[in-house]
Amino acid sequence: MRPGRQTFRLAALLLLLLLIFLLDVATGSARIPFKDVCRVLLSMRIDNSTWQYIMVNIRIPKAITAVLAGCGLSVSGLQMQTLFRNPLAGPDVLGITAGASLGVAAVMLAGGSIVTMYTIKELGIAGSWLVIAAACLGAACILMLVVAIAGRIKDNVVMLIVGVMIGTITLSLISIWQYFSSSDLVKDYLLWTFGSLGGVSGSQLLVFTLAVFAGLLISFFSSKMLDALLLGENYARSMGLSARRARIIIICSTSLLAGSITAFCGPIGFIGIAVPHLARSLFNTSSHRILIPGCCLIGTLLMLLCDMIAQWPGSQNVLPINIITALIGAPVVIGVILRRNYRRVYS
Repeated sequence: MRPGRQTFRLAALLLLLLLIFLLDVATGSARIPFKDVCRVLLSMRIDNSTWQYIMVNIRIPKAITAVLAGCGLSVSGLQMQTLFRNPLAGPDVLGITAGASLGVAAVMLAGGSIVTMYTIKELGIAGSWLVIAAACLGAACILMLVVAIAGRIKDNVVMLIVGVMIGTITLSLISIWQYFSSSDLVKDYLLWTFGSLGGVSGSQLLVFTLAVFAGLLISFFSSKMLDALLLGENYARSMGLSARRARIIIICSTSLLAGSITAFCGPIGFIGIAVPHLARSLFNTSSHRILIPGCCLIGTLLMLLCDMIAQWPGSQNVLPINIITALIGAPVVIGVILRRNYRRVYS
């Protein structure tokens, strides 16, 4: 595809993103006039203080969280598919999300021995960094284990099975921890596993934004490295690229993205697998210079749409975000398996 057409499609996605963002903050159980929604977004005060509070403290932070989660999960999935040269690789499939969940469980279920959830809330920003650090460490450990095993396994299908098994073992460890924890701590953890975009605000949103931006910056600056890895490690070495250094950079970026998003939003599935394929289909390219911003825009659009569906207008109930992402992402993954023509991109 010609560069001009790719730029046009990126610009069109950006405009669509702004529209969907506006619709998302205007959607909810409380019906707020559209003109008042626009006034709040323009930092203008409105007469109804309740609507002002809902917009500033609930809807806008939730929409920003959706933007960050959509970008981070999509880019981390793209990096995993490139690193393992496997079209069905992703943070949730390879057990990385499970590793992040183990890190969060180490904080949330360790009440009385290390730190309690009350202590985390009292710590403010420090508590937020504690949760992110634990989630990123758990994600990095599992990812390094998967990379080490991948060095001995050349079959992509077998690698996926190994990733699923590692994730299953990790989730089993979490279940054992839950069994020996108090009922209150287990309840908090189970609610967290449903996934939510509405629990991040204030200082937590600041920490979350910094963590995701750091992971995305690493990804953007390593786009040429990802292009070289896509053609194989031998080609990367011929271009003067250190495969070991490239893996470490990708592990750091993916762990930071998947870990921080899992820490604050819960384990969100399918976005990391589905969005890279949608980006390749739309832009018809394997260049990460185009795919990374494309994944950010498409992933954000999907997350905002999922958020709108989860809080259907007029309804008082909000569905867990995991349910909606599975309903949208799973058909895309099935389509990839049926088409099979993506194998040529990684072969």
